[in-house]
Amino acid sequence: MTFTEAGTARPSLTDPEPYLPEPRGAVSQFLFDSLVQPPHSLGPAPASTDDALLGDDAALALYLCYELHYRGWAGVDATWEWEPSLLALRRSLEDRFIQALFHVVGPPAPCTDVEGYLVDLLGRGSGPSLSGYLRDTGTIDQFREFAVHRSAYQLKEADPHSWALPRLSGPPKAALVAIQCDEYGRGDSFDMHSSLFAETLLALDLDPDYGAYLGHVPAVTLTTVNLISLLGLHRRWRGALVGHLAIFEMASVGPNTAYGHGLRRLGMSPEATRFYDVHVTADAVHQVLARETLAGGLARAEPAISGDIAFGARAIMATEERFSRHLLGAWGAERSSLYRPLPQ
Repeated sequence: MTFTEAGTARPSLTDPEPYLPEPRGAVSQFLFDSLVQPPHSLGPAPASTDDALLGDDAALALYLCYELHYRGWAGVDATWEWEPSLLALRRSLEDRFIQALFHVVGPPAPCTDVEGYLVDLLGRGSGPSLSGYLRDTGTIDQFREFAVHRSAYQLKEADPHSWALPRLSGPPKAALVAIQCDEYGRGDSFDMHSSLFAETLLALDLDPDYGAYLGHVPAVTLTTVNLISLLGLHRRWRGALVGHLAIFEMASVGPNTAYGHGLRRLGMSPEATRFYDVHVTADAVHQVLARETLAGGLARAEPAISGDIAFGARAIMATEERFSRHLLGAWGAERSSLYRPLPQ
């Protein structure tokens, strides 16, 4: 942890590699047992039998594979990242994941007006308002749980979408660079959005270290992150990644405004709300850029992948709706929304 000149605590920017979380089934146990050994060709893996989107074993196994492309795992040899047999296992998990998404939102289909489609899709959103609940009636303990859920992505915010940069060109690429520049603090490491979220965690008396709560978040949360990683790691899904980011930015201002108001209602400090307040300002610009120049521009430049852009937009809407329903359902039943509740 570091401190500003005024003495305000700020999170460390040199997070250690996260530790492997506890396995949740046969496949994640197989990966755990393999990754702690020197890289080698994997034998036959157990078949993944639980739900590809909501099963804890499948979701964690895929997350374990993907994290090798981010910070890696403490005590795990970095050369596991490109071990062919592990990539084959990851591919089998991804195939089930994609097929499950197709079942929920439909496969890619031609889309002649991507910009209009994105606007219409947002307008048709039918999920419960998680942000409205937290703004009006959420408790501090529920906000802490919400922050734990979101830490799985927010502490790596912008990284998965940045994989699209070498796969785009012209105006869409320039638009993505402009968006990502803000996400990364315009060159100031303390203003990176991941750093701002770490400040929010500290203000909520939570651990700001990268990966600290992976053992606490359920499959429905891991799936929201696995989706972006899958789309980002495959050039074939670059259009879907752009559609995902476009909705991400277009749907940001209202919820982040609500989260900030909810924290202020509970008497939280500016350090707790800064992450959300910054997004309200930045995403007011980003939402237009993401819709018109990034998504719309890519559809005009590569009409053949316009359906992929629409698919990525539907995929984030569906996974986020399931996420919101899970949290609100748990809180409505007066129980924790986490896989493993936080210590009292």
